[in-house]
Amino acid sequence: MSDDEILVGYDGSSDAAVALNWALDEAGRSGRPVRLAYVFEWLTVTGWIGPGVAPGVWPDEAARQQVEELVRKAAADAAADRPGLTVHGEVFDGPPALVLQERSADAGMLVLGSRGHGGFGGLLAGSTAVSVTAHAHCPVVVVRDGQAATSGPVVVGSDGSESALRALGFAVERAAQRDVPLRVLRAWEPPGDRWVPPDFDPEQVAASERAAAEAELAPWRESFPDVPVEIEAVPGSASALLVEASRSAQLVVVGSRGRGGLRGMLLGSVSQQLIQHSHCPVAVVRER
Repeated sequence: MSDDEILVGYDGSSDAAVALNWALDEAGRSGRPVRLAYVFEWLTVTGWIGPGVAPGVWPDEAARQQVEELVRKAAADAAADRPGLTVHGEVFDGPPALVLQERSADAGMLVLGSRGHGGFGGLLAGSTAVSVTAHAHCPVVVVRDGQAATSGPVVVGSDGSESALRALGFAVERAAQRDVPLRVLRAWEPPGDRWVPPDFDPEQVAASERAAAEAELAPWRESFPDVPVEIEAVPGSASALLVEASRSAQLVVVGSRGRGGLRGMLLGSVSQQLIQHSHCPVAVVRER
């Protein structure tokens, strides 16, 4: 596996198919190879099931062969549909979240559907997607069936943290690849209702936040001068603002943790909210 590869968690579900299509589109722009990864988890039947009867294992070898054929066909079909791309398929053994986390160390990007075959209909994002996004070693893009928008800007959340700066670089590159504008959203928290400082000026605060965002963006403007950029400094909740912005975006990019995150948390509240509620694909960028 190459650290330039786009790794796709694939299980044959509709969400996985949408994630694969998103990854193939990304590969078409970047020229990266794509690898489908189906994680095959052997389940041991435990407990007493009759005198002299040993615990069994499910699924059996025939089921694994069916999985290998499923992945082989999906990779072959993807390669046939996108003749300029290199597409591989591979079956791994083990717990899906753990295996994908480990494999992400050797990938340039990991793309997941929000829910696979193991998901419950009432859950907006499955446990595997949330867990892998929290622990992966590369940027993770989570795509939900019906939300793979192809128009609109790339939106990125900015708060000045190291995590957000990495997200900013990722977002600028994606906007340049897609030839679309970049929308930088910087949320700031207004004073509470009970007491407002006498010298509080919301316009001054917004101007200061915009200036800070502009300074962070300056190196990227030099590298990508043709990308139109809109910077907005808005009072309110970052997660609520980004979820609303996702309605008209083709991709929302955030860092794994912002300034408000506790160091012990691997995934911040804003990124968790977006994974659950965004109306377009979400990229969570973290330090490798």
